[in-house]
Amino acid sequence: MLEPNRTITIVRKGQRDFLTRKAAVDYYEYRKPFLTYLLKMGKNPKKAKGYSPYTVCQTGHRCARFDLWVWENRGGYKAPPDQEDARAYMEEVAFRDVTESTKGKILGSLGRYSKWLQHKFNRDEWEFNWNFQSGGGNNGPRDFLTKPERRKIRQAALGKDGTPNYGTDDLLEADPESWKFTSLVWTSLDAGLRPVEVGNARVSWCEPENSLLRIPREDSAKNEGNWTVSLTDRTATALERWIDEREDHPRYEDTDKLWLTRHGNRYGSNELSRILKDLCDRAGINHQNRQMSWYSIRHSVGTHMTKERDLAATQAQLRHESVKTTLKYDNVPVEDRREALDKMG
Repeated sequence: MLEPNRTITIVRKGQRDFLTRKAAVDYYEYRKPFLTYLLKMGKNPKKAKGYSPYTVCQTGHRCARFDLWVWENRGGYKAPPDQEDARAYMEEVAFRDVTESTKGKILGSLGRYSKWLQHKFNRDEWEFNWNFQSGGGNNGPRDFLTKPERRKIRQAALGKDGTPNYGTDDLLEADPESWKFTSLVWTSLDAGLRPVEVGNARVSWCEPENSLLRIPREDSAKNEGNWTVSLTDRTATALERWIDEREDHPRYEDTDKLWLTRHGNRYGSNELSRILKDLCDRAGINHQNRQMSWYSIRHSVGTHMTKERDLAATQAQLRHESVKTTLKYDNVPVEDRREALDKMG
């Protein structure tokens, strides 16, 4: 599923500004099958399994920027690009003042582009001299909340509904008895909800009587399966209170959406990051020199769940189809592993 205000665009504005009308028509017909391929079978062509709309949106955007760079720097409009175009582009990307993660995502997008060209035109797959990690230099979680910070954030969320004073233009009116933000934050602390999942969350997911969320495949961020996610009893109670409360809000009369902004929109990354930073300020958590975003909550679930239980529990709670994705949380300190060995005898 896409985040709010994101769409899969076939020909982007910057490209339209560069292209003639005829070239724009041709590029549209050339690019539409690429995006369709990503959606329908790009992830695993043999099983006709595609990427999520969110991944297609991001991949399409990065590849469109690559195409435009080729036109501007290598002789004008052409489709498709070739191996030398891709190498020249990555040579330029490699020396940009951006994170390794950003470079890795660009490299990964070009890899998907190359696989489609191989599928569509029988081209040789592109090879690169660079090997950037899309998740960062050590392929681990970038920043996460410590256990004491999680407890402080949980406590701060209790008071946020009464004084949502970081930017009330996109929030419900202040109500100290409301359970909206408490339920949103506590559910995310338990389930590690991605921003797009907060936006997609529905009342029908919730089983507070069983302390569970049941996320159907069609609403899952990665669209990879049905998931059952555990909640603490405290979170389940907060969620149950909010579900009862939201029935009295006119904003929710014609929707099953669990949480909406004051303007009736789904929450996205920017709004949620502001909420988290406001909670940090309330809780006395310094976030100025940290890469703090809503994903910091998700990363904290993965890191601490792995340490307290195991990778299998983390994989299930964070809804990873592949354990390879979960392995980045397998960062138990050497001292803890040594202590485990001592206990093993």
